[in-house]
Amino acid sequence: MKYLVHGLIILALLVLVTPAMAAVEVTGDTYINYSSMYLWRGFDLSDSKPVVQGGMDLSFKGLTLSYWSNYNLDVSDLDETDIVVDYSFDASELVSLSVGHILYSLNGDDTSEVYAGIALNTLLSPSFTIYYDYDAFAGDVFVTGSIGHDIDLQEGLTLSLGALVSYADNDGYSDFHNAELSAGLDYALTDQISINPSVIYSTPLSDDAEDIGGLDDEFMGGVTLTLSF
Repeated sequence: MKYLVHGLIILALLVLVTPAMAAVEVTGDTYINYSSMYLWRGFDLSDSKPVVQGGMDLSFKGLTLSYWSNYNLDVSDLDETDIVVDYSFDASELVSLSVGHILYSLNGDDTSEVYAGIALNTLLSPSFTIYYDYDAFAGDVFVTGSIGHDIDLQEGLTLSLGALVSYADNDGYSDFHNAELSAGLDYALTDQISINPSVIYSTPLSDDAEDIGGLDDEFMGGVTLTLSF
């Protein structure tokens, strides 16, 4: 039943959006990713087993609708689907703002978050985002701060480097959560198709995150194929 529901959601999105794209300027992408594990906020959610993840983004004048799913190859199960609505805009030449809502459809408890973020359009593109769960884990807060930099190696080939730190405030603890270092290559196969191998290293930032949250050092590698339109 879950596969049918997710298939119907994708079909409905395509049916609704296709006529609109002919009349207004809608941009977007669809992608598929293979990763060595499902790493989320420092948590290993696939028991270090490989996963396939895929989704679609549709954008119009700063409003973006995203659909994303995780397929666990070890147990052959589509165990999570997220639907995200995001609105982002430039408040000035220097400052960009975003607000959004995330619906997590899980095998266990479904839940929902709202978030707000600010990014500076300057060196290293620093950004700050706060997430608030108002549903199954009501009151949980998660905060991230990140920087990143892109280096053009040659035409059609870009190296992306990033770093992130996070803070968690939930029923278990209120403390620094994890840090991540990431690197990826974005290679344009054509004007619309690109391939992106990437790696992420995550480590807990506090004893609470390690002892109560159960975080450990994690290393994830993966590759993404993207079609933009």
